[in-house]
Amino acid sequence: MHFSDEQLEEILVKTDMLAAKEFQNLKSEAKKQNKNILGLILERNLVPEEYFAQKNAEFLQLPFADISQKNIRKDILFLLTEAAARENQVIAFDKNEEGILVGMVDPENLETIEFLKKAFPSPIKIYVVAASHFRQVIKQYRRGLKIEFKEIIEKSIRLAKEEKKDPAKLAEDVPIIEIVNTILEHAIYENASDVHLEPMETEVIIRFRIDGILHDIISLPKEVLTGIVARIKVLANLKIDEHRLPQDGRFKMQKEDFKVSFRVSILPTYDGEKIVMRILNESGQVLTLEQLGFQHSSLKLLKNNISKPHGMLLVTGPTGSGKTTTLYSVLSILNTPEVNISTIEDPIEYRVARINQSQVSAKIGFTFSNGLRTLVRQDPDIIMVGEIRDSETAEIAVHAALTGHLVLSTLHTNDAPGAIARLFDMGIKPFLIASTINIIVGQRLVRKICPHCITNYVPEAKEIKLIEEQFNVAEIMEVMVRERIVEKAKKFSDLRFFKGAGCEKCNNSGYKGRIGIYEVLANSEKIQDLTTKKATSEEIAKQAKVEGMITMVQDGFIKAKTGITTLEEIIRATKE
Repeated sequence: MHFSDEQLEEILVKTDMLAAKEFQNLKSEAKKQNKNILGLILERNLVPEEYFAQKNAEFLQLPFADISQKNIRKDILFLLTEAAARENQVIAFDKNEEGILVGMVDPENLETIEFLKKAFPSPIKIYVVAASHFRQVIKQYRRGLKIEFKEIIEKSIRLAKEEKKDPAKLAEDVPIIEIVNTILEHAIYENASDVHLEPMETEVIIRFRIDGILHDIISLPKEVLTGIVARIKVLANLKIDEHRLPQDGRFKMQKEDFKVSFRVSILPTYDGEKIVMRILNESGQVLTLEQLGFQHSSLKLLKNNISKPHGMLLVTGPTGSGKTTTLYSVLSILNTPEVNISTIEDPIEYRVARINQSQVSAKIGFTFSNGLRTLVRQDPDIIMVGEIRDSETAEIAVHAALTGHLVLSTLHTNDAPGAIARLFDMGIKPFLIASTINIIVGQRLVRKICPHCITNYVPEAKEIKLIEEQFNVAEIMEVMVRERIVEKAKKFSDLRFFKGAGCEKCNNSGYKGRIGIYEVLANSEKIQDLTTKKATSEEIAKQAKVEGMITMVQDGFIKAKTGITTLEEIIRATKE
């Protein structure tokens, strides 16, 4: 979709979709961030994407089709291959006397139109469709997972019984290859972060972790387990005949519309070998800090501090809270031809051009500490250490920061002020911590409200009471007023919040995707004084809030008030 600023103002302000002042603020913000206004509006879910698609259809004098709930006939859907449909963002969705009805996300793409004319034997009629609707119906290529498995599973079991094959040969059987490929592709298209293959007494349960929550996907007969495990071991270059010890490996998978790596962990259990595969996107697209969820004064504070030539930037939070993703986003900003960036990671989660990445290996004694010691001799400007796990690594990292390097790393603590106490515990002298740290980021991940079924409500008295018992509501309101989220005269009990009603597009969960909630602690003079005096985390947090730090809880409530997440998610994510 291509709209000029004037067109956007006409279709948004003059139709009361956005207030004139809000539009002008977005225009200024987009200019500062070097983005277009439309992208910013869609990113923040301020106006439904379908609205713009409809307006685009009007401008181009083409019909618009709402295909979001369309159950497409299989013979029509497969007139185009899934790969071609995804690559060109087009879909055949119906047929009538005019010909085949084809939905296009970008109907101004002349190359795609020429492709469609050659691809179909009969005439076509082009409709404009919303990108979100396209993403929904494209899943219909995958909807027959159980049906798709039925024949290949039966064939696989039959072959296994007929030919008592060893695992190495089973791994090369076409049915087994098809089963594994289908599971992996389905996981990718469902935006799963992890795939679990869990052997039970009589079956194998396949589960996907989507938006942080595990979902049962399909149950397979136990007879296919040996072949599936063998196939994954072959892909990950692991020992096929080793069934007693855990194994770790990695392999890549690439198609026209995706490129990913799978990090494989195999664990022997009573009922067989259990496999967990972490899916790592290798498309090269690193999310911006804004896309991760940094906003308002926290975003400004972080950007101001990452440009310093030396010192330490620490990201804290529990496992799975997105710390590494945040570090990669920072690195993408710092990654210029003028600097030498080196990393030591366990494991390397994303490959990044122009960054020298090394992976630790305990088997050969290549640890964070001795790897970091070597990196310092590689003439780096910027060093990223995947995690500071011990005193030795902490000491070397602090020394590197003192000697003119910018060091980025992560720590396992509950919040940003807790990182300073953790370094105390590791034996780092307070004056060294005070003089090396630039900034500390604390974070958690929360689920985002599904934009297709979002609804607003005023919390009941019972929910308000629960929140008031757990959180400092007065401080939260003070921050929301300061950040211009609510008016000063408003009471917390009068505020409207949001939740997802549940729909087909979010599997009736009310959530779609995840985003971070953050706190950014700058190492001011007063924080340095407190650190030197070995103050407690509580004392440091108190001073940081006096200086304007937005805590994770407060950032969460801001995101709940602006329709990004729910109060329930904030309560869940911030429990210690």
